[in-house]
Amino acid sequence: MNDVNWKEEVLSRKQSLMNDLEGLLKIESVLDEENRTEDAPFGSEVKKALDYMLNLGKRDGYQTKNVEQVAGHLEFGQGEDIIGILCHVDVVPAGNDWTTPPFTPDVREGKMYARGAIDDKGPTIAAYWAMNIVKELYPALSKRVRMIVGTDEESSWRCVDTYFKHEEMPTMGFAPDAVFPIIHAEKGIADFEWIFPVNEEKKETFFLCSFHSGQRLNMVPDHAIAKCQSSEDQLLDVKKEFELFLNDKNLKGKATLDKQLTLEIHGVSVHGSAPHEGVNAAFRLAEFLEGLSLDQNGSAYINFITKWLQDDFTGERLGVSFKDNITGSLTMNAGTFEYQASRQGRIGINLRYPVTCQFDHVKQTFEKVTGPMSVEMKVIDHMTPHHVPQDHELIQKLQHVYEKQTGKEAKLLSIGGGTYARSLNAGVAFGALFEGKPQLAHQKDEYVDIEDLLKAAAIYAEAIYELAK
Repeated sequence: MNDVNWKEEVLSRKQSLMNDLEGLLKIESVLDEENRTEDAPFGSEVKKALDYMLNLGKRDGYQTKNVEQVAGHLEFGQGEDIIGILCHVDVVPAGNDWTTPPFTPDVREGKMYARGAIDDKGPTIAAYWAMNIVKELYPALSKRVRMIVGTDEESSWRCVDTYFKHEEMPTMGFAPDAVFPIIHAEKGIADFEWIFPVNEEKKETFFLCSFHSGQRLNMVPDHAIAKCQSSEDQLLDVKKEFELFLNDKNLKGKATLDKQLTLEIHGVSVHGSAPHEGVNAAFRLAEFLEGLSLDQNGSAYINFITKWLQDDFTGERLGVSFKDNITGSLTMNAGTFEYQASRQGRIGINLRYPVTCQFDHVKQTFEKVTGPMSVEMKVIDHMTPHHVPQDHELIQKLQHVYEKQTGKEAKLLSIGGGTYARSLNAGVAFGALFEGKPQLAHQKDEYVDIEDLLKAAAIYAEAIYELAK
């Protein structure tokens, strides 16, 4: 078959593609370990999303496999080599203030709105239908094409870790989970907590009972809440001060007085790879609390936030700022805050560091600041940087396809985000968001532009064919 019009092939299947996408978006596949079972280690809805994809594969004639209930694949073709397409079906929590319910897909002005629409369910379905087209038009390829479906990408990647303990590594491949043209380098990513000691003390001062903010390390927290105790008169004065602070800083929030004083602030959540683009609610609440004469433990916790972290997204104050020509600057997102009087205080950090930076050096530099305070650093998860050279066959072929279909230069990019591409020996992130389009992953009213999604599916189809022929 000569010169396929990939765009026309996608358009002729548009309704089926959209139906499959809508079905996947309706599943509230947020990590739920509290209600885990042996059959659903990350929660029943996450498992439901995995089953959904494997069932699509069975419907359309793929060889499918469930790997330990946390990942799976669908495959067609023959041969030793495997072209891998790595996708994920878990999503971050929806958050608040959506225009329409986040798990009821809604089409408005050519866009489909839902949590996961662009990260990563829309691109997953686009890549799936790209595979369908190639499988139908070229059933006898010399390589196998395998979509690997993960279910823990938004947390700690236990899905792909488990998958590759049991299954072979693809020869090369891509993850449709970022932006076009091609991301060939990704920063190292470390998730860790700082744990603060809490000493016994009397409650004679303005007492910080609790401070809480954030759900995920890789999201800028959009809500922060603190509870305080003191005399009724003092609590009343602080309530008025807080209301003036909100007004002065143009922030949303409220103060509620009922035995304790409860202070709340709302911020703006964005992806943790670009924390400067959001409004960290914890930073703003700490900024207010710093001006009060807090108890010793509360003061130590709040002052750490304001002195070392507040509005510093590159680690400059802590002495860890670093930059290189491949992946740019180190970034730090303070994503979770948990303080309870008489218990340990915690701050969770999502650190993204350049390809040529050494994580051990970063840790040693932190220790110079935190050591004297007896603050302990506990690494939760760590992924080293990833880089595929520009002369690699994978990059050469993807550049050719992208330039042919779009007429634009296929520039090589680097990112602070982590995509499944880094779990491949030779993998890159490839779309599905086009240049210049807003990045709404992890934000309220997340959407995918339907026309763009269909364009991406056509690019994926030709790319799969070129890589697997």
